[in-house]
Amino acid sequence: MESLRNEEQRQILMRFFKTGPGAYGYGDEFLGLKVPQTREVVRQAGQDFPLNEIPTLLMNRWHEVRLCGLLILVAKFEKLTTKRLENDADAIKKRDEIVTMYLQYAEQANNWDLVDLSAPKILGHWLMLPTSLSSPRNGKDAALSVAYKRRVLDELAASPCLWKQRMSMVCSWKTSQMGDASWCLRYAEVHLHHPHDLMHKAVGWMLREMGKRVSMDLLREFLQQHAPEMPRTMLRYAIEKMSEKERKVWMNMPSA
Repeated sequence: MESLRNEEQRQILMRFFKTGPGAYGYGDEFLGLKVPQTREVVRQAGQDFPLNEIPTLLMNRWHEVRLCGLLILVAKFEKLTTKRLENDADAIKKRDEIVTMYLQYAEQANNWDLVDLSAPKILGHWLMLPTSLSSPRNGKDAALSVAYKRRVLDELAASPCLWKQRMSMVCSWKTSQMGDASWCLRYAEVHLHHPHDLMHKAVGWMLREMGKRVSMDLLREFLQQHAPEMPRTMLRYAIEKMSEKERKVWMNMPSA
């Protein structure tokens, strides 16, 4: 990956990802690779890349190398999510190992792209699958499983780390795609008054996706309750796919 370094692209990425003093990406270092280049490295690394070597990538100074590690985790996880393997005990164990590693190194996903390209496909998909982390019975106790998963996301949401907070929200992209609105609605409420613009965008984006994938009526119910107190950026993102007439109605609601 270092041999692919591109100084011109590096400068562009450093500006785009706000790496200057005081910005959310301060201190992040780039090689100057485009995402398709990193994906090609992941493809070449293959499914056989040892799980126990991925932390070396996740702890690397270079943004793109950390992304490479995260995308290898995504590839490994997705291979274990076929219909045939959903309830397979060995697959459950391996998925849980990947999720455990992902959570252990969560702070290394320290920019929004690293979170957005990994959290839905690992953490979000895991929310919809059996896990043995909550129960010794191979994830067969559904109530224990849901309670455990909520604790995991609650801890991320309550973390002082912006990127863990974003994980707790953005992972609902996958759960909404799979028809479950509950995760999106729960963490949209948790982060409703978050001070950071990146979270305003994330919450609004996930609400919009939930409305599109699950139910516009559920989105409208949420807005009816919370629109007056929502930051304007969050609200704009949430209603982006509505008609112009309806968007005006929501945007013109008096603030709480």
